[in-house]
Amino acid sequence: MTFGGEDLGWEGALATVVEDADHQVFVMLYDVPAGDERALDQWEGAETGLYRKLRVRVQAINEEVLAWLYVLDAYEGGLPSARYLGIMADAAEAASAPADYVADLRARPCRSIGD
Repeated sequence: MTFGGEDLGWEGALATVVEDADHQVFVMLYDVPAGDERALDQWEGAETGLYRKLRVRVQAINEEVLAWLYVLDAYEGGLPSARYLGIMADAAEAASAPADYVADLRARPCRSIGD
C-alpha cells in the first residue's frame, strides 16, 4: 500500500496499492450485488478516472478468490492526512487485521489538516 494524488483536493494523499512481492495489504472483501456495482464505481471515482477498476486474484483466509480492486490513477507520493490514516487504521482494527499491520498504519508519516 502506498499513497498518491496529494494535489487532487482532499486533505492529503489517497491510499492505493502497487505490486510489491515483499509486502502484503490487508483488505476486507465484500459481496457487492451486481445492481450496486455501478454505485460503488461512482463512489470510488472509477467513472471519472480517479481510480482504475481492476480484477485481481486475492488470497482469502482459506482460498484464492477474484475481486475488484480500485487503483489510484495518479502519481505516487505525498502524505495522507492524520484523520484519513486514523480512519484506515480504525477500520483495519475493527476488521481484525493483524496487530502489527494496524500498528504500522498508525505509525506512518502523515500531515495535520492545515499543513
